[in-house]
Amino acid sequence: MKPIRSFTVTPVLPPPIERLRELVSNLRWSWDHEAIALFRRLDPELWEASGHNPVRMLGTISQARLQAVARDEGFRTHLARVLQAHDNYMAAGSTWFGRRHPGEKGQVAYFSAEFGLTECLSIFAGGLGILAGDHLKSASDLAIPLVGIGLLYQQGYFRQYLNEAGWQQQVYEDNDFYNLPLEIVRGPDAAPLRIPIPELGRPAWAQVWRAQVGRVPLYLLDTNISDNQTEERDVTDQLYGGDQEMRIRQEILLGLGGYRTLEALGLEPCVYHMNEGHSAFLALERIGRLMARHGLSFAEAREVASAGLVFTTHTPLPAGHDRFAPALVERYLGAYARGLGLGMQELLALGRQNPADVGELFCMTVMALRLAAQSNAVSRLHGRTTRRMWSALWPGLPTEEIPIRQVTNGVHFRSWISKEMNELYDRYMGPRWREEAANRQTWLDAARIPAEELWRTHERRRERLVAFARRRLHVQLERRAAPRHEISVADSVLNSEALTIGFARRFVDYKRATLLLHDVERLKRIVNDPARPVQVVFAGKAHPHDDAGKELIQRIVQLARQPEFRRRIVFLEDADMALARALVQGCDVWLNTPRRPNEACGTSGMKAAANAVLNLSTLDGWWDEAWNARKPDAPPFGWAIGRDEVYSDPQEQDQVEADALYGLLERDVVPIFYERDADGLPRRWIARMQATLGALCHEYSSHRMVSEYTVRFYLPAARRCRGLEAEGFASARQMAVWRARIANEWPRVRVESVVADLPRELQSGEEIVVRAHICLGSLSPKDVVVELYHGRVDAQDEIFAADTAPMRPLSAEPQEVYEFESAPVKCEDSGRYGFTVRVLPEYHGMPTHFLPGYIVWADASPGR
Repeated sequence: MKPIRSFTVTPVLPPPIERLRELVSNLRWSWDHEAIALFRRLDPELWEASGHNPVRMLGTISQARLQAVARDEGFRTHLARVLQAHDNYMAAGSTWFGRRHPGEKGQVAYFSAEFGLTECLSIFAGGLGILAGDHLKSASDLAIPLVGIGLLYQQGYFRQYLNEAGWQQQVYEDNDFYNLPLEIVRGPDAAPLRIPIPELGRPAWAQVWRAQVGRVPLYLLDTNISDNQTEERDVTDQLYGGDQEMRIRQEILLGLGGYRTLEALGLEPCVYHMNEGHSAFLALERIGRLMARHGLSFAEAREVASAGLVFTTHTPLPAGHDRFAPALVERYLGAYARGLGLGMQELLALGRQNPADVGELFCMTVMALRLAAQSNAVSRLHGRTTRRMWSALWPGLPTEEIPIRQVTNGVHFRSWISKEMNELYDRYMGPRWREEAANRQTWLDAARIPAEELWRTHERRRERLVAFARRRLHVQLERRAAPRHEISVADSVLNSEALTIGFARRFVDYKRATLLLHDVERLKRIVNDPARPVQVVFAGKAHPHDDAGKELIQRIVQLARQPEFRRRIVFLEDADMALARALVQGCDVWLNTPRRPNEACGTSGMKAAANAVLNLSTLDGWWDEAWNARKPDAPPFGWAIGRDEVYSDPQEQDQVEADALYGLLERDVVPIFYERDADGLPRRWIARMQATLGALCHEYSSHRMVSEYTVRFYLPAARRCRGLEAEGFASARQMAVWRARIANEWPRVRVESVVADLPRELQSGEEIVVRAHICLGSLSPKDVVVELYHGRVDAQDEIFAADTAPMRPLSAEPQEVYEFESAPVKCEDSGRYGFTVRVLPEYHGMPTHFLPGYIVWADASPGR
């Protein structure tokens, strides 16, 4: 029975503790150990039962308990201390952004389909969402003017449980928005703000909620409101739920609806950051609004919009990129495209690698790459993989020059570091580690932490992990009505003094969660060594439709039931942020075994490293660059499984790397852990822990990541936008005219001849000068850049490790064929060299050097 009216009930807080309401409504508490300790103090059992949700706690705690703590001087003093820290933080006095970039203006809007901020707010599936949450937290800490945009899912991602056979089952639970750290956004009339989304198929609206993440507001769209029909209400039902039609509707809501939300709030960001392709439709809405407001053509508005668009891709696997049938795109966006002055084929061309291929699916990543002036991958290796993956968008351009850069991911340390490590860092490094987590010197100071304190602190965390695992295993066995003898074993699994390996990832084939199980007999000997036991804690979910991933989980669970492994291997159900924190804080070794080069970055190992936990990983994602960047004389900070190569046969790769993994455990990892000196300390192990802190933490903090985005992407994009908007968008209009002229004239551009008076052999140190005759049609030398492309030549007659040198026109007089000459190029080293000449379009001072599809080489037909 539906109510005729609904209302919200809020707790009555006694005046001395009234500001608790303010504290719980700002998610800054999720990375403040003192605030979390305050909530535990309020009611430790209720804190756990609420799923670490202080809003729900305040709504269910007894009024008598609230009155009692209001009279408790100790509680009030604790509350005052937490509030003082909160007030100081929110006052935003001296901040990184204010000190480094005084006077800079312009807001950044960060769009993501999921945000992982804390375990009680279930609107994320895994690494992508947690990365987005850490991005917002660091933006808050650094006081970067940023606002987040996402979707508020009624059920979020699924809860995982295993049946008796060890097979993953899924259950979806409704989020109770009114008992979460969320607030409905209201319009000037005090009514809930409604955003129109007619593109969903019929008149539809989205309600807007705000989650305050420190200094950063996150706005979340929700279509489950009475004004909508059932189909539209279901759009925000589940994260990544439903079919392709549901997916495109969610992405329309995120992109178009997200942009309109900012507009309705009176916010005018000049930079829009798309975290994956899910929000790429916002680029079209940005173009459309510029057209409507300022009378610009599509081409003119595109120049402005593109300048302010930043796109981050996370997926090195083709199947991970959303693609939609043309008929589906036309069904939902046909009328919208006409409103932009586009034909349907013009719109579809934006999302196709080959715009002329009418049978190609529409890809959100392709559209984002076409429309964003700045695109990036999320690690160095991923950058190389991504440039190869999308090279067809830049035909004729050497792969290494494709304009997809990389910003390696990082993690928000204060969200993942244990309370004990937090106190240890405060004691020996001071508050700088929190305020300047990306400062190398700060982490070099970690060497001052005495070995005894570091080790004893870590031992306490391992003890806590073992206790946590036992409780969680006990509950999950009871839930599935396991036999009593199996439940009783749960209370004695694991050993608080044994070498503990953690593995918590999404269960998908390429992550190879069962690589450690490749040789069961060998593993049995390793884990059951009576003098040097080893234990492994697994956790993670498979996608609901990924039976192969579920089979990996089942294999681990069934192995863990065997007598030889029952107390040595544990699989913990329903991985969430609380479980992840317990693992990265309490294990000794973090295991990561992706099949190179399929891991975009991976951040769980960074969380472990911030807790001085050692990484044992294949050379993929972030670990590839971390491992290969180490100095030869520096102390080791972990282990690399195998080598940095790609195998043609996956089975051979698995065999080779499983052998390497076992060998490392047998010969290195286990012996070093159990090698103790006279005072019982594993000195060589502790040295690796200290090396981990000094070598990795400054580089793999989300503070470094977000500051890098700010300096390399956000601020330059804001300046370009301001330049294009100046004087009534004069530059944007001129650039659109220039681009149209390039498109019309480029088929006539060609390299007529290349002249160089060279002997067959040159002496080292001699110079060459090259001339070229270039036909430019009606273009002028100011419209292009002509370059000498030169370097070593390999066995396949390809130039590699190339350099470029600009060539200057010898005459400025208008003509059809211009002569260009290079500056003298010195040949330093001996060997086989080669050169060629290329022509690219160039607009004065603007980043069009690699305009997709426009490049002409001396030895090839004109390409476009």
